[in-house]
Amino acid sequence: MPDFEFLRPTDKPAIIGISTMETLSACRSVLHELDYKVHNSPDHEDFVIRFGQIQYHIAIIEERFGCEAIEENHALARLQFMPMNLRRHAVTLLIGESFQSLNTMQAYNQSVHAVLNPIDLGSLKQVLQQMIAENDLFLSVYRDTQLRMSQGKV
Repeated sequence: MPDFEFLRPTDKPAIIGISTMETLSACRSVLHELDYKVHNSPDHEDFVIRFGQIQYHIAIIEERFGCEAIEENHALARLQFMPMNLRRHAVTLLIGESFQSLNTMQAYNQSVHAVLNPIDLGSLKQVLQQMIAENDLFLSVYRDTQLRMSQGKV
């Protein structure tokens, strides 16, 4: 069960589900550099519980997170089949050796925003910045309408 932690409205939460120490270290470092508050999930259950409780801005998951094959990755499977309204708030990056970095068809096939091969971890910061900018642009009208509706202006 996650530790109790206060998140301020100005915090940018990120969740990571990664088993490989080198990848974990690189992701934590880049996310901290981009001013994200990072939650590292040790297993699938923790990842799913946290993702359901907090509106994360970024979710990074490794294809072999806590398993030997992507088909056994229960956290990824739960994200893939989660209703869009529950996962729309997060930009999701899937990291794995079976992917060609930024291959849009592989990302679409996995129901994530982007895929990254661990060989390209050196460009992780640029990849995340690009993903966030594209997602913000794509959802700007939706978010504006949602805000206006909540204020009773529509």
